[in-house]
Parts: sequence; structure tokens; C-alpha cells
Amino acid sequence: MTSSTLASRGAATMALLSMAIGAFGIGMTEFVSMGLLPDIASDLLPAAYQASPEEAIGQAGILISLYALGVVLGAPTIAAVVSRFPRNRVMIALAAALLVFNALTVLAPTFGLVALCRFLAGLPHGAYFGMAAVVASELLGPTKRGWGVAMVMSGLTVANVVGVPAGTFLGQVFGWRAAYVVVAVVFAVALVMCWRFVPPHPGDVGRTFRQELGVFRIPQVWLTIAIGAIGFGAFFAVYSYVSTLVTEAASAPEWVVPIALVALGSGMFVGNFLGGRLADISVRRTLLVSLGSLAATSALVAVLAPFTIALVAALFVFGVAGQVVTPAIQLRLLDVAAEHQAIGAALNHSALNIGNSLGAALGGAVIAAGFGYVAPAWLGIGLALAGLVIAAVAFAAERRVRIPAAA
Repeated sequence: MTSSTLASRGAATMALLSMAIGAFGIGMTEFVSMGLLPDIASDLLPAAYQASPEEAIGQAGILISLYALGVVLGAPTIAAVVSRFPRNRVMIALAAALLVFNALTVLAPTFGLVALCRFLAGLPHGAYFGMAAVVASELLGPTKRGWGVAMVMSGLTVANVVGVPAGTFLGQVFGWRAAYVVVAVVFAVALVMCWRFVPPHPGDVGRTFRQELGVFRIPQVWLTIAIGAIGFGAFFAVYSYVSTLVTEAASAPEWVVPIALVALGSGMFVGNFLGGRLADISVRRTLLVSLGSLAATSALVAVLAPFTIALVAALFVFGVAGQVVTPAIQLRLLDVAAEHQAIGAALNHSALNIGNSLGAALGGAVIAAGFGYVAPAWLGIGLALAGLVIAAVAFAAERRVRIPAAA
């Protein structure tokens, strides 16, 4: 092995680490609100919280949905606009935007302004991950695309093991805004690292916004978005209400919530790398098996919800199953998007955050309707199975197209 090869691998590792730090910040900013909904509701909606904590927490849950809406709208729009620019420079600009909007979340004085900041913070999310996925899938060569994507996504999963529980603890002790101070610092580090270590990576010179939007004329793109939006909605139906599962369904004290989040995040960390390896072997089989597993583990969470220790263990297994799905969806979109790589990669996070919004909204709806705090986990079974059916339909349609072409 030559020194130049070692240098090349070292450079690739530093580039992946730099992008993963940004992913860590995104994981914190996206998920830390879920463990702090009671604190946010009591601070920003004091009258509603005093009258009915359950309704106030449900109202505060809109912050999760607004962030997800920002991702859904921003991912394809920003990716289409910037596809012709060098991707390393685009990533620096996106990291700067994430820094600014999360810093504004700390400073916003009212619920309405916080809600606006959460929406704005979501806009660069998908485009950042999309650009990072394209760069990462090429850094390690064609046989390790899934592993490269998993390396970047590991920042998000580590955020769920360390960042989100720590942010939840800080928010409970020092006020929920303290968590977003940490998020802003992380993005400042990511900005410097991306500027220093992500190598020059040309964009699609000559591509126009209109050409990029041609990705939406590909039926398999829509089906893959539906798999992520509906199937992965099962994950967020449970994740969005971990705090109430622990404190209400299991009747455990509030300090157990960070422990439950560590368990779930640890499962996501394991599932991310497992999903990357499996996706490099077969994207199709990984999608089908992981969605079925997501339905099964959602049922496990529902059954074990009244028992604190068992619930924490079930959340770990649920995290593994949930995160195995994501590298496969990412590679599937890169494959079916054809020449629309930048926007195709970004659409992965539009899909997942439609799932975030859908899962959080439906989970809150079933709680508010009086079905109990375990209801989001039962809901997750149906969403995961629906995603499995869509995946089966997509693969069947693709086979029907390929067979006549081969003949």
C-alpha cells in the first residue's frame, strides 16, 4: 500500500468526518425537541399548559411538523437551484444557514417566532444531506456507496446516542433553549471542518432548475418517496412521543427519558452501519426486510410500553430496525433518479421528513383522540406495513418494465 493511497484514504476519512459533524448537528436540532416538548409547552404556552398539559404538549408538537415541512420544501428546491455549483462550496453555505437559523431559535421570544425559526432551520437540512450523500457515495468507490452514506449518516445516529439525550438533559436543567445553544456550536464546527477538509467536487455544470425538476416525471422516484414518507412514518410516530411513552405509559420518572433516548439512539447507530452494509449487498431485500422488521418492533414497543426496563430494551431494537431502512432508501433514490443525482439524493430527506411530519401528526392525533399514550406505537405497525406494500408494488412494476425490454 503506497503512501499516496494512505493519504487519499486519510483525506476521504476527514471529509466524511466533516460531513458527519454537520449530520450530528442536524440530528440534534431535528430530534431534541421531541424530548423537550413538555418544557417548551410550559415555557411558551403557559396558559394552555396550565389548563391542559396534554393539549399544550400536542400543540407544541407542531414545532416538529414545521421543521419537517421545511425539510420537505427546502430539499428539492435548494438542491435543484444549486446543482450546477461546486458541491463542497454548497455544503459550506448550507452549514452556515443551519448555524444562523438555529441560533435564531435560541433568541426567538415567542412561540410563533420559534415556530418560524424551526421551519427555516429545516430548509437546508435535506439539501445538506443530499449533497453529502452524493459526495460520500463517490469518495469510497462504487462498491462502498452504502458504507460512504452510512459514514455521513453516522453523525445523525451518534446525535441520537449522545447529542439528543445530553441536549434533553441540558434543556430540562437549564431551560430548553440551552439545547439549541449546543446545536449552534456544533454547526459552527461543521462549517469550519467542511471548509477545510471536503475536497473540491464539481456540480452538474449546465444543469438548470427546470431540468432538475424532471426527476418528478420518473414514477419510481414517487414510489420511493412514498416508501420513505409512509413506511418510515412508523419510526417517527413512536420517536416523537418517547417522552410520554416513558412518563405516562410506563409511569417512569422524567429522568428515565434521556436513558430511553440513549437506547433508541444506540439502536439507530447500530442499524445505520448494518443498513449500509446490507444495502451494498441488495437495496431491494434490505428495504423489504427492514420495513417488515420496523412493523414487528413497533408492535414490541406497544406490548412492552407499561414496563420501564422492557420498554427501554424494545426502543433499542426499534431503533436498529428503523435506521436500517434509511441507507437503502437513499441508494434507491440515487439509482432511480438517473442523471438527477443532486435532487434525487435530497429527496430522500424530503421523504423521511414527510414521514416525520406524518408520524408526529398522526401520533399526536391518536393521543388527543383518547386512544392513550401507547397508540402511536400501534399506529406505527400500520404505517410500516403500508410502506412494505408500496415497496413490493414498486419492485413489481420495475420487473414488468424490464422483462419486455429484455425480450
